[in-house]
Amino acid sequence: MADIAISGAIKEKISWARKIYGKTGKRLHRDEETVRLLSSLQQAVIRAREAMEEAGVLERCRICDELEGGSCCGKGIENRYDGYLLIINLALSADLPAEPWDKKSCFFLSPGGCCLEARHVICINYLCKDALDHVDPAALKKLQVLEGEEIDLLFQLHERIKKVIRASSDTSFLKQGNG
Repeated sequence: MADIAISGAIKEKISWARKIYGKTGKRLHRDEETVRLLSSLQQAVIRAREAMEEAGVLERCRICDELEGGSCCGKGIENRYDGYLLIINLALSADLPAEPWDKKSCFFLSPGGCCLEARHVICINYLCKDALDHVDPAALKKLQVLEGEEIDLLFQLHERIKKVIRASSDTSFLKQGNG
């Protein structure tokens, strides 16, 4: 089912997610469990990003990107995202871009950082050696616990959204090419 959601190019996945969300968004926002998980994920994202800021990770990433010419948000990372994760972002009111801001970087990287609310597990969890060398171990432990909560909620929400969408009386719109 929905091969494009998994293996399509990122623009195809975004188009698919917008189409499916357009057809199922109201159903998702009426489903109590989905709403609860969306709210919980939003709060977990906020807590984890605050911990990243407090630990100095965001500043280290900014320095690396602006002054040292590096970025973990490289071109191709967006290919790890599937259509269901993009639907989660639409449900969280993320503005999915039509084109990348910087063709050398991840499709979702904007001038202000990642434009997504719900990120792929690698984007949540990865820290390069340089960033790790600049983070206090206690702050890193706190960050990892919060990121673990974010990843767990993301997984639960991902599975819930698939279940709600599949429970639709007409799932023909999930197939590639149906319009």
